[in-house]
Amino acid sequence: MPFADDVRAGLTAHPKTLPPKYFYDELGSALFEAITLLPEYYLTRAETQILSTRADEIIAKVEPTRLIELGSGSAIKTRYLIEAGLRKLHQLEYSAIDISQAVLATTASALRAQYKGLTVRSYQGEYYEGLRALSQGNSQPHEPGRRALALFLGSNIGNFDPPEALRFMRAIRAVLHEDDALLLGTDLKKDRATLEAAYDDPIGLTAAFNLNILARINRELGGRFNVRAFRHRAQYDESHGRVEMHLVSSVAQVVSIETLSLDVSFTAGETIYTEASYKFSSDDVQRLAHDAGFELQHVWTDAAQRFACNLLRCV
Repeated sequence: MPFADDVRAGLTAHPKTLPPKYFYDELGSALFEAITLLPEYYLTRAETQILSTRADEIIAKVEPTRLIELGSGSAIKTRYLIEAGLRKLHQLEYSAIDISQAVLATTASALRAQYKGLTVRSYQGEYYEGLRALSQGNSQPHEPGRRALALFLGSNIGNFDPPEALRFMRAIRAVLHEDDALLLGTDLKKDRATLEAAYDDPIGLTAAFNLNILARINRELGGRFNVRAFRHRAQYDESHGRVEMHLVSSVAQVVSIETLSLDVSFTAGETIYTEASYKFSSDDVQRLAHDAGFELQHVWTDAAQRFACNLLRCV
């Protein structure tokens, strides 16, 4: 059971960690959707502004016959690109990769009903699993004139540490062809106050989102976490260019996890490291693109220059 294995590994490590992918159970996903509506959490609005105003320009630069989205979810923002693609070519294929089969099914049904001329293919699994399935489905020889535009939006690349980000980008490049491209969403480096407010809102939604991972361990693994004995902390580490999220133990305590037959000891003030959100400069993206086999061709930013959508060409 991956969740159990990862919880055991993370809570017996020094320092303690929990993988951020486990934020997104049903409750966690609902909390995150609410976070995106907060005034402090500018990322979703900024990226939506770019896609809603620049979709035709993005599509014109690539002229894709296929969109491939990693972490597709409900594909709300992607609809701007789908509509621009259909305006350009009238026929378009959309390949969606997501961890949730239920989300994939719901999204595919909605897109097929909404867009005549759109073919939808779904690949269930985590990112690497989805890319492997996509690669197996691409066993036919590449047809000249058929181009793919891969999408990795939402600054999700920022949740990877730099070595893993490079590994993942190379995995994306491996399923693409020479004429293909990648649209990569990145949150831009900016002042500490703006960044920390985006991850520690005054009404406590992000705190609830972070703390829910402990409640999930209680629900699914028989954990005995007193969630009130932990607090959320978000801080910007300028030297590494990342916002770090932690869960801080308010007191010295021992927490039992029944399914794992595990007792976890905490000292007062000890933390569980739950997420890093790396921020990028144009130079950062250029280096990452080059090392992964891409060339940075164009950058679009929102009006306030808080967020960027980067078009990377395969080389």
